[in-house]
Amino acid sequence: MQPLYPLRFEPIFKQQPWGGTALQPLLNRPANGLATGEAWLVSDVDGSESCVQNGPLRGTSLRLLATQRRAELLGPINLSQGRFPILLKLIDAKKELSVQVHPTDAQAEARAPGQLGKTEAWVVLAANAESSLLYVGLKPGVDRAMLEQGIAEGTAAKLLHSFQPNVGDCVLLNAGTVHAIGRDLLLFEIQQTSDLTYRLYDWGRVDDKGQARTLHIQDGLDCTDFASGPIAPVRSESLTTGEQLINCKYFSLSRHTVSGVERLGLDQRCTVYICIEGEGKLEGERFARGDVVLLPASASYATIETTQPMKLLSCEPH
Repeated sequence: MQPLYPLRFEPIFKQQPWGGTALQPLLNRPANGLATGEAWLVSDVDGSESCVQNGPLRGTSLRLLATQRRAELLGPINLSQGRFPILLKLIDAKKELSVQVHPTDAQAEARAPGQLGKTEAWVVLAANAESSLLYVGLKPGVDRAMLEQGIAEGTAAKLLHSFQPNVGDCVLLNAGTVHAIGRDLLLFEIQQTSDLTYRLYDWGRVDDKGQARTLHIQDGLDCTDFASGPIAPVRSESLTTGEQLINCKYFSLSRHTVSGVERLGLDQRCTVYICIEGEGKLEGERFARGDVVLLPASASYATIETTQPMKLLSCEPH
């Protein structure tokens, strides 16, 4: 059997009415001019399973590797409902995303058996100093009745805590946090392997046929954590090789700067690395902004070489 090695995956592009046109060029794919909101970098969501794009396992799905070679891929980490535990994305928000909320695992199971909840985190990769906002959490004192009224009156956004993000900001959104991504933002997102979203408000948008997107107001209100309040960017913790941004029940997320020649994956844990700045070579192949590699737990390490500082994000499932 072919041993597992550093794996790269073909990105899965998702068209969205609020999306821009930056993701295909960023990931070295031909521009198509369509409104593309998301590029799923590593995914085991049903119907959107990533496939290996390099080496002897080219074309193999992440689902197949996760189920048939779990110990080699993940080490001691278990699957989540039979799936690879985390979903990684790039988000190009040309316009505001809907105001939405995600359920906890228990709430998801009660509403959609077999589905997971969704705790997620964002890292800001690009922002517009004049127009970009992140809406994260409710303002103090907002309760269910107030939010329901705001949705009905089209003023829900006024009830959300918002701030102007800086490049590098990281935000953790536990399940139950009401949120929205504002316009002119490029984000990296790590989340549980789930696509379960309840839209509460969509800014009054309609499509070219005058139809609004479906809202899920009652489910969304039922899943909202009204006690959590405003959410601010996280404070990172220093590591030997960089800084830890998130360490929660479902995943960890760190940021590193690489210079010269370094070895990645020496701890023999399943880790995904994303280049967010700079360019170099990973195992002799080009590794630049937007590139992603998954180091299986069974792989000894991968060598990265760069002639200038390169910034990486590293993600580990829990």
